[in-house]
Amino acid sequence: MKKIIRHLALLAALTLLGTLLTACGGTPVKTGEEKAADTLAAIRERGVLIVATEGTWAPLTYHDETNALTGFDVEMARYIAEKLGVDVRFEETEWDSILAGVEAGRFDLACNGVSYTEERAQAYTFSAPYVYTDTVIVTRSDNDAISSLEDLAGKTTANTASSTYAGAAEEAGASVVPVDALIDTLNLVIDGRVDATLNARSTIEAYLEAHPEAPLKIAGSAPEERYVIPMKKGPESDALAREIDRILEGAREDGTLSDLSVRFLGADLTRPGGAQ
Repeated sequence: MKKIIRHLALLAALTLLGTLLTACGGTPVKTGEEKAADTLAAIRERGVLIVATEGTWAPLTYHDETNALTGFDVEMARYIAEKLGVDVRFEETEWDSILAGVEAGRFDLACNGVSYTEERAQAYTFSAPYVYTDTVIVTRSDNDAISSLEDLAGKTTANTASSTYAGAAEEAGASVVPVDALIDTLNLVIDGRVDATLNARSTIEAYLEAHPEAPLKIAGSAPEERYVIPMKKGPESDALAREIDRILEGAREDGTLSDLSVRFLGADLTRPGGAQ
């Protein structure tokens, strides 16, 4: 009988403790599986997927002639949101604020041609790669001194400060002038204030097609890059990452991803070697 009374007393004490914790704003400890489902569950409960993008980097993310936001990454984000069963809200911001915003939890994810690097993989949860593209070196048409990364040593380039393009230029020995947008980058090259810039082939080819009068040329190329979707690092993003990977794989299998790539990038760059 004493043992039963002690058990009842212990149960009452635990119940009281739980009540007090709730009254004080405490929450029950969640299991790893529950934590992993948090971001995906929160998106579905909210009914909106919040996506960070620049809106100034054609053909991945830009405004068309009607000022509507579109591009490969924008339409891919809309497709992902549709498959998740929610609406999508785009938050347009400068490149240097995108990853910081994902890390801080202001955005659920970013769709903006984010290249995979080992360093970034330590700081963010990534989707599987969805685009494979090579980086090109862009110079003025009359510049014959640069045709490879090695030629950038001692030269000046322009790129957004935290981009892989800036990192590659610095590694090659160039001094990088930081800029906020692609048009600023190319204007610096056109005006002769920097020697070159690095960017995605699809982006530069789209610009040159739209501006055939621009005194620019693709002077060389660098190794292939893989674009991924970054999310906040941690187990709370695991379920979202798995669901996005499932959606992307389905889009790859049924041709949706390929169709978007051909439409916006001019070729199917959704598989390894697609940049060749």
